[in-house]
Amino acid sequence: MSVLMEVAIFPTDVGESKSKYVAEVLKVIKSSGFEYQLTPMATIIEAESVKELSDLIPVMYEALEKMGVKRVYAVMKFDIRPAQKDRLKAKVQSVEDKL
Repeated sequence: MSVLMEVAIFPTDVGESKSKYVAEVLKVIKSSGFEYQLTPMATIIEAESVKELSDLIPVMYEALEKMGVKRVYAVMKFDIRPAQKDRLKAKVQSVEDKL
C-alpha cells in the first residue's frame, strides 16, 4: 500500500517567518525514515500505512511545542492507494511523461 500525506504544520504566534519552525518539523520527518518531498506550501510524506503517518502527527506537534510555541495551525490530507508503491516520485513522473 502507498499512503501519501500532505502536511502543513506551523505556529501562528511567532511572527511572519516560519522557516526555523518548519525546519524542526522536517527534522522529525527525516528521522522517521519515510520518503518526503518539501514544497513551498507543504511537505508530502509517503509510508505504507495510515497509522504510520498518523503516529507521526503528534511527534511533529511536540517538536513545535518544545520550541515554546503557543498556537499551531495544521492541515493534513491523505491519498491512500492499495497495491502501489513509490508514488511520491511516480505520480510526478507520470505527469512529466505526458508533457
